[in-house]
Amino acid sequence: MRAILRPLTVISMAASLAACGTLDRPEGPLRLNDPKSPITAAQARASVDARVTDFLGDFGNLMANHRVTNMLALSGGGANGAYGGGLLYGWTESGTRPVFDVVTGVSTGALAAPFAFLGSEWDEQLREAYTSGQTDKLISARSFAAAFNPSLFSSRRLFDLVDSYVTPELMAAIAAEHAKGRRLLVVTTNLDSQESVIWDMGVIATRGDEEARELFKNVLVASASIPGVFPPVLLPGLTEDGQIVMEMHVDGGVNVPYLAVPEGLMLWTAPNGASMAGGAMYVVVNGQSGRNTGTTPGRLSGILARTYDSMSKASLRTHLAVTAGFARRNGLEMSFTAIPDNVQASALAFDQESMTALFELARQRGRDGTAWRRLDEDDPSKDFVPTNRVSEEQIPEPLKVEEQPSDNNNATGQGPAESPAPEDEDNG
Repeated sequence: MRAILRPLTVISMAASLAACGTLDRPEGPLRLNDPKSPITAAQARASVDARVTDFLGDFGNLMANHRVTNMLALSGGGANGAYGGGLLYGWTESGTRPVFDVVTGVSTGALAAPFAFLGSEWDEQLREAYTSGQTDKLISARSFAAAFNPSLFSSRRLFDLVDSYVTPELMAAIAAEHAKGRRLLVVTTNLDSQESVIWDMGVIATRGDEEARELFKNVLVASASIPGVFPPVLLPGLTEDGQIVMEMHVDGGVNVPYLAVPEGLMLWTAPNGASMAGGAMYVVVNGQSGRNTGTTPGRLSGILARTYDSMSKASLRTHLAVTAGFARRNGLEMSFTAIPDNVQASALAFDQESMTALFELARQRGRDGTAWRRLDEDDPSKDFVPTNRVSEEQIPEPLKVEEQPSDNNNATGQGPAESPAPEDEDNG
């Protein structure tokens, strides 16, 4: 098994190389784009047009229509995105997968969202993205680039992966579904404004030209760019007087684990008994939601890793509770699925063996329906997030949890709590 670098190691390496790895940005409060840059005014305009400036209002209108609405929200989780991909594939095989009116993606969920949005006809492309081995070299010795980038690894291979499947055909298919009123939304985090930015990818796809395809790809890469692991992506915007500015965007999961209900509506209840009866929300958590009991090592790196793991899971459960409360009050079904808590799941284990094993485990759970848990049903006698385990016989060998000495931190779960060491190219 690969060696594991803990968060302290990552932070220390990043700090020691900070003076070398930087992202060139013009000085000044407006961060004006370099006139020699290939970014055009048309691309900046497309960027502005694609931003969902009133998600709260759009969601409110959806509620007011009182029609059956199905929403799918795909969370972050790095390499664990193979879970969501496998689940969708198995769900198709079960014959019960609905057509979603709204699909949202955060981080790795953003990479799967276009396929989920387009439906089962694109399942083979979805499987290939997570099991073909294209991700093997995302984190390797040859992609290690901290001396030149403000991150441990280059994003070149991530760009290549996204470029391979964001084809003109995919863009045209998304544009056609967008014209029917369906919505594909992706979240990035704007570090300059510390805001989550929601992108209507159908608006970008509808433009249909090569500049639109470049913007589409850049948004996906930005949403999946884990800070410190991959470099930020500079995305264009416009000032009030029409000048192009470049904003720094990173992983959408920095602010939100997934996108379902607008922050401003989380405590809202539909007036006069109105509801969205018959509608449903499905939340796919590409990570683990339960608590993993274990001996925390006494060294700083182990303490930090377990702290991050506990903190991120607690935040996720709080987000799920608020979403479930909204669904319960407004007549929506709300189901979620997550990686079983008794399997080995690392957000940065991008090797083909682990990702294929996770894909197949999720595929089986999606096919037989055991993956889903209803959270909108009020039962105070049960834990809000129920125990999520599978039998040892169901766990593929690469995902079995190995017994570790008490001084070896083995934290796993949502987010980059553990990081594989750079591998030699021949060992990737």
